[in-house]
Amino acid sequence: MPVFLNAADPGFETAFAVLLSAKREESTDVDDVVAGIIADVRARGDAAVLELTARFDRLTLTADRLRFTPDEIAAEVARVPEAERQALEQAAQRIRAYHVRQMPDDAEWTDPDGATLGWRWTPVSAAGLYVPGGLASYPSSVLMNAVPAKVAGVPRLAITVPTPDGVVNPLVLLAAQIAGVDEIYRIGGAQAVAALAYGTETVAPVDKITGPGNAFVAAAKRRVFGKVGIDMIAGPSEILVIADGDNDPDWIALDLLSQAEHDESAQSILITTDAEFGAKVAQAVDKRLETLERRKIAGASWRDFGAIVTVGDLDQAAALTDRIAPEHLELCVADPGALSEKITHAGAIFLGQWTPEAIGDYVGGPNHVLPTARSARFSSGLSVLDFLKRTTLARMTPQALRAIGPAAETLARSESLEAHGLSVTARLDKLNG
Repeated sequence: MPVFLNAADPGFETAFAVLLSAKREESTDVDDVVAGIIADVRARGDAAVLELTARFDRLTLTADRLRFTPDEIAAEVARVPEAERQALEQAAQRIRAYHVRQMPDDAEWTDPDGATLGWRWTPVSAAGLYVPGGLASYPSSVLMNAVPAKVAGVPRLAITVPTPDGVVNPLVLLAAQIAGVDEIYRIGGAQAVAALAYGTETVAPVDKITGPGNAFVAAAKRRVFGKVGIDMIAGPSEILVIADGDNDPDWIALDLLSQAEHDESAQSILITTDAEFGAKVAQAVDKRLETLERRKIAGASWRDFGAIVTVGDLDQAAALTDRIAPEHLELCVADPGALSEKITHAGAIFLGQWTPEAIGDYVGGPNHVLPTARSARFSSGLSVLDFLKRTTLARMTPQALRAIGPAAETLARSESLEAHGLSVTARLDKLNG
């Protein structure tokens, strides 16, 4: 059974704190294993990747088969039904159109002292995208990672997608093709992350690694950060729905289950101003769990981490939401826009009962790679900016240096950095000589 809470109850704060602190990440200590895998790949390159792929994915390869060939990609892509091809193309078009608007502008101006200042945005030279593989792979994640990278102008884009037992998802390869991916490797796990970060004889290193994965992938991304950039350390999926009584309980139940079916550690929470409506939603969830294809996974998630919270009003709902800082937030209320303005911490907000979170997973346009585990308090979802770097620009004229140089000399002396100050003094002496 999910947790039922009422904000009016005396013990609510204690119970809500327990809900917030529930540990949903995998508890298995994988860091030592991952450290060994990364060290092995750094030392032995392709040989280590091949051995680890045979061990974990039950797939025997040679170095020349690590990367999918154009003919292999074409053969797999040809298997995709036309309806699914069209859906992927429509999704890619919408994702691309949204992310194009995120592109920042370069800037340059001359300040009152005559100094020319500004900044310039440039893409990383190469990015690596991790895509979970096998039958559980998600072509939508390929689009959400690859399209922003290409919009940003990344010249080289490589994907690693494990193919356990040789199972390939043609939709993943088609999504990569549509998005403009340059290289696709049939490897996964921590060894794939290590290969992307440090390179092997076959896999050239990249500058940034993005994309979701299991506990081993997350630990590997954490370990290679600094050598390369990463997007985030993603945990199990989450959804919070704020709904009043003027909703279809079955719709809300399905929205909650849309995240619960991802993972037994996913979390689905309903906050409502109507306790009776909350009870109806719980009944609708139970009804759907009788027939849902992934009912074992969704049922475990709902039982262990689900919650229905009754509040006195929507202001209280907004305050609790900011404390939860959910990955996905649905506002199924009469005026979702007004309510959204009261909420600061959320990865993505879906406004109104006609905007199910699942639209955002596929074809809405905004990115579905979002901060989890309350990290929306300080971070954002994946965007074009994740694949760009900002370089600042400054140019002094003699007059500008004369105006601001003495302050630099003073500050350098105060920090006992003599050469700093002298580098300015030498120029000022020239000007004043």
